[in-house]
Amino acid sequence: MNVQSGKYYWPATLPDRPSYPVLEEDLHCDVLIVGGGSSGAQCAYYLADTSLDVVVIEKNTAGSGSTSSNTALIQYSGEKLFTDLIHTFGKDYIERHLQLLKEAINEIEAASKTVDMDFEFIRRDTLYSASCGEDVPRLKAEYELLKQHGFELDFWTQEKIQAHYPFSRDAAIYSYNDGEINPYKFTHALLDFAANNGVRIYENTEMNGHHYNEQEERTIVTTKTGHSIHARYVIFAAGYEGIDIKKDKHVSFVSTYTVTTKPVEDFSDWYNRTLIWETARPYLFMRTTADNRIIIGGLDDNTAYPEDRDSKLMAKKDRLIEEFNLMFPDLKVEPEYYLAAFYGGTVDGLPIIGIYDEYPNSYFLFAFGDNGTVYSQMLSKIISKEIKEGTSPDLPLYHQNRPLRPAQH
Repeated sequence: MNVQSGKYYWPATLPDRPSYPVLEEDLHCDVLIVGGGSSGAQCAYYLADTSLDVVVIEKNTAGSGSTSSNTALIQYSGEKLFTDLIHTFGKDYIERHLQLLKEAINEIEAASKTVDMDFEFIRRDTLYSASCGEDVPRLKAEYELLKQHGFELDFWTQEKIQAHYPFSRDAAIYSYNDGEINPYKFTHALLDFAANNGVRIYENTEMNGHHYNEQEERTIVTTKTGHSIHARYVIFAAGYEGIDIKKDKHVSFVSTYTVTTKPVEDFSDWYNRTLIWETARPYLFMRTTADNRIIIGGLDDNTAYPEDRDSKLMAKKDRLIEEFNLMFPDLKVEPEYYLAAFYGGTVDGLPIIGIYDEYPNSYFLFAFGDNGTVYSQMLSKIISKEIKEGTSPDLPLYHQNRPLRPAQH
């Protein structure tokens, strides 16, 4: 899958990244992780320093796929409101989902203190604004639900927004203690931790075949380097490219665009350097970086064709800058990096752990959605627990055939 194109910012922040060898022998292992992006790294992190023999293979270099275009807003809220998710799944279901999301953000923070490499985790507040007056009642209901479940947030009026920002919105949820990271450094930090704790990692090692050997009770994965890996369990954590291995009817793609500016000297107009997004669909979102740049993204397009997606990049880049200037007229910015990428979502708004009959003892990690890094942390922990302990009570919540709320009579 051609997942993205353009001029990438995140890899430029780690020019001397750790590197790993090409696989040059046949292997036997307990767990094979296919994919060396953030999802694969998160799985490796949870499986490191255990009695399990774990191997990671990456077809290119670690973090070079959709990780390089991930804008890494670390939030529990996603594209679908939790009030809407409750209608689909029921109250108890979504209460547990909310708890797991909160735990996942805490786990990312804990990892930042465990690994040796700094991946620029910082807690940030979020301004989630109503794009029009009609969205205010739904936003207020969302605020009341989250407040009821112990989340730290306030409901801001138009007057309060205008007092803190140079733009106006009808209302907003102001959430405390979300976060941001550098996803490329995050991936390499987790892989470095895993490698130092016994996980074997191979780059430029592409899978080109796989089958299950019932007599051996192992999946045998063959690589383009001409070798085979015999694994008790396989985690397919290849991001969007996992769909090339196993299609899932719940997944769909659109195209999205981002711009990363040159460093900015003065953020005095940007209250607390909050993460910013809105209720409109498609929406705009904004964040800052550790080296004082601004990432502006959004303007999603329904095309799923790379050529069509890429042909719109320069026009989308210019429009993203224009939209930012409307909100922050005194904050002068110049684009330096810009890209077009596919963005994957699910039909019902929850991520997927795919378990399919034709892939025995295998798990597909589809952490698709606008808070994919948080989803991936959550799913990685669940899958790792399932492998290490034989069961994870939360896995059915995200199985591709997860139960929906029973019909009401």
